[in-house]
Amino acid sequence: MRSQDTSLLAEPSGPLPSVRPTGTVGTGMAPRFAGSGSGLAPLRRVSDEGVRFQSHLDGSRLFLTPEAVVEAQRRLGVDVIMPLDECVAHDATPAAIEVAMRRTTAWAERSARTRVGADRHLFAIVQGGLDAARRRAHASELAAIGFPGYAVGGLSVGEERGVTREMAAATAAALPQDRARYLMGVGLPQDLLRFIAMGYDLFDCVLPTRNGRNGTCFTSQGRVNIRLARHAQASGPVDPACDCPVCRQYSRAYLRHLAAAGEMLGAQLATLHNLYFYVDLMRQARTHIAAGDYAGWATGRAGAIDDGERA
Repeated sequence: MRSQDTSLLAEPSGPLPSVRPTGTVGTGMAPRFAGSGSGLAPLRRVSDEGVRFQSHLDGSRLFLTPEAVVEAQRRLGVDVIMPLDECVAHDATPAAIEVAMRRTTAWAERSARTRVGADRHLFAIVQGGLDAARRRAHASELAAIGFPGYAVGGLSVGEERGVTREMAAATAAALPQDRARYLMGVGLPQDLLRFIAMGYDLFDCVLPTRNGRNGTCFTSQGRVNIRLARHAQASGPVDPACDCPVCRQYSRAYLRHLAAAGEMLGAQLATLHNLYFYVDLMRQARTHIAAGDYAGWATGRAGAIDDGERA
């Protein structure tokens, strides 16, 4: 946010308590604060009122409320507004999970009372840790309030992928079928196809860009580590089945050269390819859903692009 927008983050009176966090807020990520004895204070504390935190840049103290989160996104002009929520670690205690659920519901209600603006949609975020019963209960609780769409948070925070799928399936089944369902923080292309089959509509993840920066490309035949020496003389594209600008114009050998030389262009081209691959995969999914043959197509497609360096 620009400096003139910091009025949204009014700092309450009183010192910043020195309390170790049990999870994170609104990020879907496990905590990364220093352990005990490190001499480093935690960057933030969560309370029912909101989140009080310190800037990692200059140490300034700020206070983030559910209302401020909605207002910031309204000013940015986003289409879908995500409320403040509390995301616990994958190994959180049942007590911590219950607190996060209660707090997330209260924040969703406060967000719903805040002016969203025309043509913008406020989603709710389902929590519940790695407990299917709690997730179903929280989904039903939020559905009773009524939102245009529902996000599922608190997954892909360190748990096994099979557990992620189990929790995602249990939560999707408890959400309204006539509202958008958004699974936060996932994922691999083959997993997206499985989540779509569960009824999810929206996803977000850093994998296409992060992997691209590190020289890994997603293809129709599996992941390709373009840094490997075996690509040094490869004259073909990263993915022969791909029609992106990168695959139409550049060889694997050239991308491998850029990556080995540390040229930023290599990261940019790999990222461009990955983003195109993801978008095209979703386009294909929509086509097969409309055609009524999604299940068979997705099973074969997921198997072809599953984990591992294949191409």
